[in-house]
Parts: sequence; C-alpha cells; structure tokens
Amino acid sequence: MTLLYAGITDGAWNLLWMYVWLLSTIGASYLSDRKGYGDRPGLATGLILTVLGTIIWLVIPAKPESKWKTLGPFGRGQKNRAAA
Repeated sequence: MTLLYAGITDGAWNLLWMYVWLLSTIGASYLSDRKGYGDRPGLATGLILTVLGTIIWLVIPAKPESKWKTLGPFGRGQKNRAAA
C-alpha cells in the first residue's frame, strides 16, 4: 500500500524523471548516429545509463567518414549550395 501511495503522491516527480530519461535517450541516439555508429548503440546506452549514456557519446570519437566529421555536430551541409 505504501508503494502505491508513493507512486500517486510523487507523480509529478516521476513524470519529470521519465522526461529526463527519454530526452537523454534521444540525445545519446542522435550523437551515436551523427558519429557514425548508428542510432541503436546510442539508444541502448541512453536507455540503460540515462544521462551518463549521453555523456559517454560526447566522449567517444567520431568515425572519419561520419556526419560529425563531414558536416559538424549540428550542420546539414546547406551552406555551400548556391541560392536558386
């Protein structure tokens, strides 16, 4: 009964921590895909290690032909195109 009561009274905190967990999973998945390892390793580390998984993917070096190396962390490669 105490466990059920704790889940009801701390529902806002539980929702907040769930959002933190999901956002860190999204971040780790994005970073791993951008660094050339695919999104699944990042998804797994983000789900299991939460915020630490995102920090780990910030430290892991990018592959030479990855989007991270060719376009940058957030770039799309649209800067060099001529205006139509």
